[in-house]
Amino acid sequence: MADWTTSGKTVLITGAARGLGAETARRVAARGANVALVGLEPEELQRVAAQCGTNAAWFECDVTDADALQRAIDGTVDRFGGIDVVMANAGIATGGMVRSIDPAAFERTIEINLLGVWRTVRAALPHVIEREGYVLVIASLAAAVHGPGMAAYSASKAGAEAFADSLRVEVKHLGVDVGVGYFSFIDTDMVRGGDAHPSIGHFRKDAGWPFNRTYPLSMAGQGIADGIEGRRRWVVVPSWGRALLVLRTALAPLLDRASHDTAAQADAEFLKDVEERGMQAASSPVGAGGAAAHKAAPETPRGGQADRAVEIEPEIEPEPDRETAAS
Repeated sequence: MADWTTSGKTVLITGAARGLGAETARRVAARGANVALVGLEPEELQRVAAQCGTNAAWFECDVTDADALQRAIDGTVDRFGGIDVVMANAGIATGGMVRSIDPAAFERTIEINLLGVWRTVRAALPHVIEREGYVLVIASLAAAVHGPGMAAYSASKAGAEAFADSLRVEVKHLGVDVGVGYFSFIDTDMVRGGDAHPSIGHFRKDAGWPFNRTYPLSMAGQGIADGIEGRRRWVVVPSWGRALLVLRTALAPLLDRASHDTAAQADAEFLKDVEERGMQAASSPVGAGGAAAHKAAPETPRGGQADRAVEIEPEIEPEPDRETAAS
C-alpha cells in the first residue's frame, strides 16, 4: 500500500492525554487524520483534542474496563464512520524489586500494559479489518532489555510485543498490518516520574550510554507518525534500538553481568524505601499518568497474589488501608 496515507483516515489512540499518545495525536491530526483520544484525565484529553483541531473527539476510558472501551470504540465509529488505525499505547510504569514490590502494583501494571492492549485491539479490530488498516502496539525497548527493578514493566511490554507478533500473522491475509513501537527513555511524565523515584530513580542517571540519555518527545512523535503512515513492522526511537533488537539474544548475558552490582544496590535501597514509606507508596506507578491510573482504579480488577500481599514478606508490614493500594 505505497499510496496509503493518514490523511482522511481515523486514528484511535489510547493513553492519549499525555506523552507519546498526545504527541502522536497532534502529529497525525496535522497530517489530516481524524483522531479519537481515549484515556483518563478528561481535562488533559480535552486540551489535546483542542490542539488537534475540529476533527478530534475524546473519550474518558480506563483500558482495563472492556465496557468503557467498547463505548469509546462505538463513539469513534459514530463520529467518524469507522477506524483505520488503532494505537494501543496506554500504559504505566512501576518500579520495584520482585521480592518487595506491592503485588497489587505488579498485577496492575500487567493489567493495563498487556491486558489493556489486548482489550483495545480486540474491540477495535473488526473496524480496522473493515478498512484494511493498521494496528500499532506500543511496547518498549524494555521488551528486549530486562533490567533490575523493572520486572513488571518489562514483562508487560514483552508480552505486548509477543501479542502483536502473533496478531501480525493472523490478520495479514485480511489486509491489516501490525507494528510494534520500541522506545528508549523519552521525555515524558512517566520517565520523569521514574527518574524522581526516591530509592531507585537515580540508577538510570548513573548508567552508561545509551541508557542514561533521555530523547525528545518530538523525536518519538515524528517516528510514530511516520511509522503509522508507512504501516511499519517496527517503530524504533532512537535508531540504535534496532541493533539491540536484532542482537538481543547475544547481548542478554552481557547486560545481565553489567547489572549485577546495580541490582544488589537497588534491592537494598528499595527495601529501605519500603520500610520507610510502606510497600504501597514505594511501589506506586510513576508520573502524572500513573497517578491518574491509580485514582481511576486503586484495586487490581481481578484476584491474584495481590489479595495475599501480606504473605510475601513477613518482616515488612503493608500499610493497612488496602483501598489505596497502588495501581
